[in-house]
Amino acid sequence: MRKSTRRIGLFFLLHWYFSGFMQTFFLHRYASHRIFTMSKFWERMFYLLTFLTQGSSFLNPRAYAIMHRMHHAHSDTEKDPHSPVQHGNVFKMMWHTYKVYSDIVNRRTNLGGEFDTNLPEWKEFDRAVSGIPMRLVFVGFYTLFYLRFARSPWQFLLLPVHIVMGPVHGAIVNWFGHRVGYRNSDDIHDNSRNTLPFDFLTQGELFQNNHHRYPGRPNLAIKWFEFDPTYPWILFLDRIGIIKLREKAKEKRHEIPQKYEAISI
Repeated sequence: MRKSTRRIGLFFLLHWYFSGFMQTFFLHRYASHRIFTMSKFWERMFYLLTFLTQGSSFLNPRAYAIMHRMHHAHSDTEKDPHSPVQHGNVFKMMWHTYKVYSDIVNRRTNLGGEFDTNLPEWKEFDRAVSGIPMRLVFVGFYTLFYLRFARSPWQFLLLPVHIVMGPVHGAIVNWFGHRVGYRNSDDIHDNSRNTLPFDFLTQGELFQNNHHRYPGRPNLAIKWFEFDPTYPWILFLDRIGIIKLREKAKEKRHEIPQKYEAISI
């Protein structure tokens, strides 16, 4: 029983953190904000890794980036795709998010301009993996793993989280990040908050107030007591040449950013 619990726990944590890392590193900081650049080869590699780690809840990078840019442009207003200020509970907020996301994926929404420029897109890959059958393959894999290793009924309660891992991450960040926590900057006109000073849960995404104030900053932590777990990986990947931090970000990455302006999308 103890060995079974360790295996289930390890599998869940690996899925949670690898899926969350690809969401913050590739979908958010790269696809949405272009805080750093990478070659087409590495873009495709991280595209593939995002698919493999998110699995059944894989989020289309182009659609994610457009929706996130909408969030910054219209934060906590009626046009925000996912604002807790505009919705009574997290389920209503996420249902609205799904409808906006679906419209973008299926190209029923055409925003144009900066919303739909300089985006990672791999049309052939998307056509092959975005349908329900491929998502069911991952659901089957997760289920078989639990049938093989789970020894207690309570362990199966984690199974639905695997299936909708991406939306679960999004719900935590967008609900709590705009409702719970403290603010380092009150000069922005939204309800963004920093929920955790050490964001071990979503690898930096819960520094929403910091990020909304300095959306082009690679390190989402600002104060001395804050820590963004993804930032050291960004520095490492920049150092070994897999990615390249934009010069403006590179010059400012070790400074307290009183004058750090947003890098445009």
